[in-house]
Amino acid sequence: MGRGSRACSVLGSALLLLLVSLGSAAAQKGSTWKTLSGKAPVIIAKGGFSGLFPDSSDLAYQFVPIASSPDTALLCDVRLTKDGAGICLPNIKMDNCTFISDVFPQGKSTYNVNGVSTTGWFSVDFTSTDLQNVTLRQSIFSRPSYFDGSMQIVPVEAVLSVFKAPAVWLNVQHDSFYSQFKLSMRSYILSLSKQYIADYISSPEVNFLTSISGRVSKRTKLVFRFLDERSIEPSTNQTYGSMLKNLTFVKTFASGILVPKNYIWPVTPDNYLLSYTSVAADAHKAGLEIYAADFANDFTISYNYSYDPLAEYLYFIDNDAFSVDGVLTDFPITPSEAVGCFSNLNNSKTDHAKPLVISHNGASGDYPDCTDQAYQKAVDDGADVIDCPVQVTKDGIPICMSSIDLIDVTNVAKSEFASQTTTINDLKAGPGVFTFNLTWDDISKNLKPMISSPMNKYLLFRNPRNKNAGNFMRLSDFLAFAKDKDLSGIMITVENAAFMAEKLGFGVVDAVIKALDDSGYNKQTAQKVMIQSTNSSVLVKFKQETKYDLVYMIEESVRDAAPSSLADIKKFASAVSVNTQSIFPTTNQFLINQTNKLVPTLQSAGLSVYAYVLMNEFTSQPYDFFSDATAQINAYVQSAKVDGIITDFPGTAHRYKLNSCMGKNAPDFMRPAQPGGLISVMDQRAQPPAAAPMPLLTDSDVAEPPLPPVSNTTTASSPSHAALRMKTDVSILVTLLVLCASLLI
Repeated sequence: MGRGSRACSVLGSALLLLLVSLGSAAAQKGSTWKTLSGKAPVIIAKGGFSGLFPDSSDLAYQFVPIASSPDTALLCDVRLTKDGAGICLPNIKMDNCTFISDVFPQGKSTYNVNGVSTTGWFSVDFTSTDLQNVTLRQSIFSRPSYFDGSMQIVPVEAVLSVFKAPAVWLNVQHDSFYSQFKLSMRSYILSLSKQYIADYISSPEVNFLTSISGRVSKRTKLVFRFLDERSIEPSTNQTYGSMLKNLTFVKTFASGILVPKNYIWPVTPDNYLLSYTSVAADAHKAGLEIYAADFANDFTISYNYSYDPLAEYLYFIDNDAFSVDGVLTDFPITPSEAVGCFSNLNNSKTDHAKPLVISHNGASGDYPDCTDQAYQKAVDDGADVIDCPVQVTKDGIPICMSSIDLIDVTNVAKSEFASQTTTINDLKAGPGVFTFNLTWDDISKNLKPMISSPMNKYLLFRNPRNKNAGNFMRLSDFLAFAKDKDLSGIMITVENAAFMAEKLGFGVVDAVIKALDDSGYNKQTAQKVMIQSTNSSVLVKFKQETKYDLVYMIEESVRDAAPSSLADIKKFASAVSVNTQSIFPTTNQFLINQTNKLVPTLQSAGLSVYAYVLMNEFTSQPYDFFSDATAQINAYVQSAKVDGIITDFPGTAHRYKLNSCMGKNAPDFMRPAQPGGLISVMDQRAQPPAAAPMPLLTDSDVAEPPLPPVSNTTTASSPSHAALRMKTDVSILVTLLVLCASLLI
């Protein structure tokens, strides 16, 4: 099956489209790592870049040097065929990772695999010639299948010779299984070692490692792989958990250990981190290197990491106590970032000017929207700007709430106020309990906030322990909170102003201006005030009455802006917020192969551009960003060149601004992916359909009639305009008295 060389030549040039250009390797860290050797941790790509491409495929192996550290090792899970040839496959059952059942529909067998009766297709039933027409597919079915069926099985020899990797790791998982068929993994590895040198050989079987110890190159490190703590090691009949307590024995036949990551940082049943164990320290004390396995960006990780895979790697390599000697991963780009660009940043004084980090409802990825804890978390995480979307209560108090419908963001549906449900088509399709249906006391004293989970259809829920944490805030509370914080500014979002004026008798623009004046923001302050709205009429009125920075939010996905629309926007705004799809259009979660014009068009008109909303959950990101929130941010900053990002996770964005790999000398893995790159290496028959072209933003999309005057009509269910005009402090008691007085007139 010696087809690796041919495949490399065919696919190599196409793969280069995936990144803009090649860069230099990341600079060596000046400080000493807490690894056994003091060198940087090793990155091991499991089956190549298997988080995206079929594990152990040509494409997966070829992509590693393009989108990872140049020192990344390639791992091959070694399997043996009926005629003793070595192949790379991630699973002993071939039907889990290939289309063998289509080629040999009668090839199913049942065998004993480490004491477990297992049914499927096995390599021991087929010769290397039989397998020449068997193609690979994703072994994890939640991952994209667009690259399936186009690549054949890779021989072990190809990984050692064709791909020119700086290091190769051979994992031998089932030596005792192959011996049932008179196949010797020991003989195969020893024969292979006469022609090639594997840098690492790992196995969970003591007998196999002892049988090759001293018989392979001195350069080859033998690594004992620990499986689940309760599993039985077949050579010693001990559990792996008990063997962990006798690392001096392991040292007699291995130079390192490979353990599941939860051996080091265990997690609770509800997916929160416990304290780290002594395993890393114990291994180093015994003179053993320790490698951690099971890293993948598209699996659920501990809530402590806020859905940020880079944060997880940093816990393992950049803490005050220890560093693992290497990580085994399906997405080698992310540990490459961690090792090369984001380690040792605790005392970093660097804070790149861009992007401006703007919170979205506070740090809403970790706490319920617009609560005091969400805002405090955003400040602690380094947000430049924190935001307040303004709604109004029944008693005329402006509050920070991400939705005008309390059902979206509170537990009102399970409260005594559930009966207040009404349908207002001007605001939303379907029923809701709106903020103006309840008083501030009703909301603040009787309702609990509810954390948002925009990716819940994928069963990705945000921090359950914080799901009802925090307190709601009035606009005045928000302004008082923000004023003494180390922020460059605040952003206040105003929507539904025409509805409030006509139907509620509430002038939200006047209310916001008054709150800002009362809080001292009308005076010269270090913090700038940004007012954001999708309605040009709102911003026009703010322009007439204030000198605040005005941000026009474009709701629609548009490909570009017509000159006439730019001229209109410039009349009332200095910045524009655009959605992610307008900047990086996608089809079936792949970036489209087209040059985006919108950002440069807006910036050439003198408008700053902010992208919204970025999230850490991998299901929110196109495949081209590798399920990596940092790679996504990098694309918006380095490729799209936006001025700022609006994000649910300001901590991830702020950390990006501290990284040491910005500029012309950035390594390859910090070069943003080129739109259309992944689609270009896909079999044409598998490519997703072309997306319909997005519209052009025109002046008719921007222009709006002026805001209507505030209605003088008030009802018991509407805020009083008289209450809005109070010149005293915003006191609930006084507000209610004025409301009652107005109703008696």
